[in-house]
Amino acid sequence: MHNQGGGRVEGNIQQYLYRVVDEYILVENLNKLFKSFIISKVKENTTWGDITLYTHYMFGGTSPDIQRYAAMTELIVLISDIVDDIQDQDQEDKPWMHCSRAEALNSIFVMLMGFVGELGHMQFQEEYVVEVTKIITRSLKGQYKDVTNTVTSADEYLKMTQERSGSLFRLACFMGYMLADCSKESIEQVNDLADCIGLIHQIENDMIDLVRYDVKNDLFSKKRTLPILYLLAVKDEAFLPFQDYYEGKITVNDLLGEKEEFMQMVRESGCMEYSRVVQSICLQKAEEIYERLPALSRWKLKFKEATYGGFLSRERA
Repeated sequence: MHNQGGGRVEGNIQQYLYRVVDEYILVENLNKLFKSFIISKVKENTTWGDITLYTHYMFGGTSPDIQRYAAMTELIVLISDIVDDIQDQDQEDKPWMHCSRAEALNSIFVMLMGFVGELGHMQFQEEYVVEVTKIITRSLKGQYKDVTNTVTSADEYLKMTQERSGSLFRLACFMGYMLADCSKESIEQVNDLADCIGLIHQIENDMIDLVRYDVKNDLFSKKRTLPILYLLAVKDEAFLPFQDYYEGKITVNDLLGEKEEFMQMVRESGCMEYSRVVQSICLQKAEEIYERLPALSRWKLKFKEATYGGFLSRERA
């Protein structure tokens, strides 16, 4: 799950992650390789660490260790991004796509151990460790559904996306609120909000992806994203080539042979409008949950700005 926005704690997080790499990756070349992964991630100006910080502060947290927890959020999301890109074989500009798959997999495994080790250093309570593993496992469950293309309906897509992308937002929030005084009811609200945010971002990514197939496209792996599911369900002769491709009757070159015709079909199909409507419903639900969330207004607003505020502003414009 690739996030958007501007982070504000990258320097501290980068330094902390370097220390973790130095502690757990003792092979010089692999050490340098994973640090190059960290540099690439920092350049994206992601907000994952910020989400952990803002969640902590909006529930009144004052832990001096919260920066370390934010760094661990960034680490696990980085690992997730690497796994995602290796599975999809895209994002060719990323350093983990330039090294051998064996090197990338070794770095993932070592840093997963580093993540677990850091949880021990930070004296995580046993129930916290269990919760972290449950959240990550939920994300992997959604990732597996995505990779194996088992999704066949919009409802299955929404569930898969909540598991895959929503869980990463849940983790970012959990790393913040577990050190604060957060009620069980508030935790449930935050989890529901995180799932909505995951859907909002993933639907946006899927719409962008469908119209940039010369760079990266889910069509090549026959994924069933929300706009693609719409195209597969439409009963119209204009969409038969698209549906024939997904049934294996024609090749991707046959489908994309006439680029302009294909793009015209996508533009006129209604798949983008449909996806926007679903995304809008997710935004409305996120707003409803957000308004009920008992939290300090200053940090609560920053949390919104870091997660879905930009989408809301665009919709209201």
